[in-house]
Amino acid sequence: MNQNHRTHWYSEYILLLLGSLLIATSFNMFLNPNKIASGGTTGISIIIRQLFGIEPALTQWALNIPLFLVGLWLLGRKFGAKTAVGSVLLPLLVLLTRGLPSLTDNLLLASIYGGILIGIGLGLVFRGKGSTGGLDLAAQLVHRFTGMSLGLAVAMLDGMVILAAGIVLSPEKALYALIGLFVTSKTINVVQIGFNYSKVAFIISGQAEVIKQVILTELDRGVTMLQATGGYTGEARMVLMVVVGQTEVSRLKELVKATDPGAFVILSDTNEVLGEGFKIHGQIT
Repeated sequence: MNQNHRTHWYSEYILLLLGSLLIATSFNMFLNPNKIASGGTTGISIIIRQLFGIEPALTQWALNIPLFLVGLWLLGRKFGAKTAVGSVLLPLLVLLTRGLPSLTDNLLLASIYGGILIGIGLGLVFRGKGSTGGLDLAAQLVHRFTGMSLGLAVAMLDGMVILAAGIVLSPEKALYALIGLFVTSKTINVVQIGFNYSKVAFIISGQAEVIKQVILTELDRGVTMLQATGGYTGEARMVLMVVVGQTEVSRLKELVKATDPGAFVILSDTNEVLGEGFKIHGQIT
């Protein structure tokens, strides 16, 4: 193992550890004290504790480890070492941090801030190409043997946990669990993608060459020229594609308008841009 590969390997496990610690902290400071079972094996452990008084970490181990072994048996080595580590590590950290004080008894605050911390934690785990096991493994098994999409399988399993929470805990707790699950999913996207949204512009003009030179010289952005055919006229034409930062959008529109007031411009959001002038490949933000 060379030095670069070893450093990358260490960084992935550090992200797995930090992410799992954040999830465990959120669980013990927000979700578990307020009985907000927002999906996953952590949600199941809250329900089981309410019914039988069993320590949540024990329930999580009891679910994670068999699921991992079944997945390893049926699906092979695709789960990998980090999934095995995550399946054991998260319940351990939940057990070690169980003495942390609850920060609020307000269910809305608990679901929002608990969801944020869990989303950050899961985002870090995913950035480290890891997994905390649990119902994600069950969803992969459902996907493999039923053909159901992975996203739908995850949603179905989390929905079943929240439905059970509504029955065992209360319908109100289930509604707050849905809020927590929504906040978690949005936070994961932020951690994975970041806040630096860019814009991709498609410019259709009879003066494509002139506009290209203006963008290259005045805006200092690269341009990709795409061959296209007009749907009505059947004429060949050039479409310019350029990616710019949010602060450059107005300048781009001004330059295009000044060059060709009749140009057709399509602007769309793009969540992540890798390459020269934007985020470097492999960079963690």
